[in-house]
Amino acid sequence: MILDPTEEIKSIRHRLGAEMDFDLDRIIADVQQRQKDSGRIYTRLPKREPRGTIRCNGAAESSELAVEDLSPPPADR
Repeated sequence: MILDPTEEIKSIRHRLGAEMDFDLDRIIADVQQRQKDSGRIYTRLPKREPRGTIRCNGAAESSELAVEDLSPPPADR
């Protein structure tokens, strides 16, 4: 008996992969056939579009710096 769930999942994945000679096309075909045979309804979600890249240095592109409005440290007062 395997007590660690992660190890159990890994061993099942390895066993199932070995049964299909680690051929992804065969594995996918087998999973799709199992889904059809189960009689359950499977929903496919629409493909998500990636969001635009968020730049972390946006303040460097503007003429103003984000620290200009801050008061000076207590030692400089």
